[in-house]
Amino acid sequence: MKFNLRIAPLILLLLVFTYSGYAQSKPFTINGLIKGLPDGAKVELVPGATHQDEAPVATATVSQGKFELKGELPEPRLFYIRLTEPRGYYSLMVQSGEITLTGEARLSGNGGNKFYEFEHVVVKGSDAHTKFLQIKAPREMLDSVYMANTNASKEISEKLNAAAKNKDTVLLTSLKETAAYKQMEERESAFFKQVTVTFEKIIHDNKDTWWGPFMALDLYNYFTPKDKPMYEQFSQEAKDSYYGKLLDEQLNPKGFAGQPAPLLDLKASTSIPTDIASLTKGHKYVLVDFWASWCGPCRRAIPAMKNSYAELQAKGVQIVSVSIDKKEADWLKAQKEEQLPWPSFLDKGKTANAWKIRAIPAMFLLDEKGIVVGENLTLEEIQAKMKEN
Repeated sequence: MKFNLRIAPLILLLLVFTYSGYAQSKPFTINGLIKGLPDGAKVELVPGATHQDEAPVATATVSQGKFELKGELPEPRLFYIRLTEPRGYYSLMVQSGEITLTGEARLSGNGGNKFYEFEHVVVKGSDAHTKFLQIKAPREMLDSVYMANTNASKEISEKLNAAAKNKDTVLLTSLKETAAYKQMEERESAFFKQVTVTFEKIIHDNKDTWWGPFMALDLYNYFTPKDKPMYEQFSQEAKDSYYGKLLDEQLNPKGFAGQPAPLLDLKASTSIPTDIASLTKGHKYVLVDFWASWCGPCRRAIPAMKNSYAELQAKGVQIVSVSIDKKEADWLKAQKEEQLPWPSFLDKGKTANAWKIRAIPAMFLLDEKGIVVGENLTLEEIQAKMKEN
């Protein structure tokens, strides 16, 4: 077989560019020395700013304050150095190479709410982390403003809390007419305006690179359609980046309508089956309700769901609750308190991600074949839909 030597250099050049177009993962090592951590403490390295429930990519056990975490990545990414029990975490921008992390850990809280706070942390070997701290510096300055406002409003806040605790509505009303209360409201309003301006400037100043969408994901807890103009300001390079694609999915979720229901990886308190086929068998529809013990709106919605349950069952609808609690004990306690009359399960850790749960409560409607026919619905919307059938 003959080979055209005249085009060979061009082919080789194209191969080089094609190959270099794919980011290659490179190894990293994090050597930690955090004084105050007990021997045997478990440390996890968890992807951060993804707005998903991520599994650790590396784990280690602390010995004399030391731990080592290893892995590979194609470019700088944010991770949480996370302690499992008691909990605690530190945000670290990881890049390839050798990274050292030194500092101290202080145990705070009491009872079952103890947690570790990282203090005097020094990171070496990650220029990306240094830049992360520089970009985020204006955000950190807001903490001092918040604390100053809290101290200035301490007296009126304590009076309001006491009146609320005692259910003294007359006193609450009178307190809200005082100058101290109005000054507190003015400080809070000014602070939230300052937060908005600060966040928007940080993101805008980095709109041409992946740092822009990354900072949006790091700064905000959730997104709504109103945030789409923020995404549109980014350069194509920023949109095509790892964090740009994550943010795009947050703002423009593709959804599941017309598709088979996503993965259900659930734990049951009884021997009831947890697969889609078993849950849909004998029912025209299945309402999948995502909730958690700590979710106030979820708990407040349960009485209305109970009141509608008989009517829904008559229409062939079965309710299935899925808790995203991290601790099984919290789920079991809430389940006992609520006395749910329908099947109730605990997410083992993969279900919420598979269903792209961004906020709860979240309700999905499946047909008898397990096909999603409605998503992110309200109870009222489901009741209206049943009247159409």
